[in-house]
Amino acid sequence: MSFAAIALEEKQRVLAELGEVKRLLSSRGLFAGTSGNLSIRVGDFVPESFDFAITASGKDKSLSTPEDFLFVDQDGKPSEATALKPSAETLIHCEIYKLTGCGAIFHVHTVMNNVISELFWDRKSIPVDGVELIKAFQIWEEEAHIEIPIVSNFAHIPSIVPEVTDRLDPRIPGIVLRKHGIYAWGANAFEAKRHLEAFEFLFEYAYRWEMLQQNRRS
Repeated sequence: MSFAAIALEEKQRVLAELGEVKRLLSSRGLFAGTSGNLSIRVGDFVPESFDFAITASGKDKSLSTPEDFLFVDQDGKPSEATALKPSAETLIHCEIYKLTGCGAIFHVHTVMNNVISELFWDRKSIPVDGVELIKAFQIWEEEAHIEIPIVSNFAHIPSIVPEVTDRLDPRIPGIVLRKHGIYAWGANAFEAKRHLEAFEFLFEYAYRWEMLQQNRRS
């Protein structure tokens, strides 16, 4: 389906939904210094052809303006005429959509997700054992063990994409850029938000547990 064939009301619904998520996450202080980006897919999906709305680059996410979002295609190019620029990290969104077929991707920078990515960088993943909130990812086994992937962070965004492709785990709806932030996704905005909240809880748990273990060993 071409972008022009997508119903106007569906595009408006996606923009309204993004606006609500942006306001909620902004109220929690998750967009320090205009950081972070949000996207929701619109219309039909095939890996070779899809469109999504994403936050425009450099905007104050505590405000709501007509220039907050724009639509881009599977290559991160604007789907319609606009003077707005997509987030610098749009290519990462493109790759996650292509690999997962998800409906929404939310990316935030927090102190905890930065610290935890450095703490476990040598391992290249954040281990979490048996914590109840693992069930937020539809992983139901008792005392489940997960490894949340961490990938390198480069100023040149295209250099990050191959590592995302290699490290993405289909069971885990998120991936962490080292000393940068978490990308969490889901079938829709509700699910992506739930996953984002679960990851942030698990990061704090993993950090506190690791500190406790180190104190016991010292």
